[in-house]
Amino acid sequence: MPRSWGFDGPGVVHALPKGKREIALTFDACGCPGGSGYDQPLIDFLRKREVPATLFINSRWIEANPSLFRRLAAEPLFEIANHGTRHRPLPVTGRSAYGIPGTRDAGEVYDEIAGNRAELTRLLGAPPHFFRSGTAYCDDVAARIVTDLGERFASFSVNGDGGATFTPEQVRTTVASAPGGSIVICHMNHPEGGTAQGIAAAVPRLLARGHTFVRLSDAVH
Repeated sequence: MPRSWGFDGPGVVHALPKGKREIALTFDACGCPGGSGYDQPLIDFLRKREVPATLFINSRWIEANPSLFRRLAAEPLFEIANHGTRHRPLPVTGRSAYGIPGTRDAGEVYDEIAGNRAELTRLLGAPPHFFRSGTAYCDDVAARIVTDLGERFASFSVNGDGGATFTPEQVRTTVASAPGGSIVICHMNHPEGGTAQGIAAAVPRLLARGHTFVRLSDAVH
């Protein structure tokens, strides 16, 4: 039986190595009902400022946005990571998070990871390095399965947009105060939210304080 439930577990990464002023911006594209939008102003800002980021993309978002996915995947600025097949929390008991039912056993955990992993491998030509479950919740048994399948479970240390519910000012305040070594979680599938404006305001402040931005694979090995 699992012993833990939440944002941590065996092998889970929620911060970059200490001693540097690097920050990893990560953006989820959930693909669940109502979650297949595309925040073009956000991505355009990252391109304009040449800010690297890791994009956690769910298989249903890819299905809804195939041409957008191909463009993003072709850009070295962005690293594509695995956000699951059906955007489910990752227990082995069916436990839910934020009202979303979780995987019910080890077989469903495997399917949630491996289904999108196979699709990303086909589209990218190589398997993704990182996985984040829907809601970022996992238990310790499921976290070990992620590792056994050859991926690193990437959690976060700064919740940058509150699941795409924050106002632009809330995003700016939260992200701009991120310390070096942070992994920031935000969303790129809710253009109606405050993420793009908040990130555009926070990034210059972080740069002015001497921080640099990295993709996860640039800092976590």
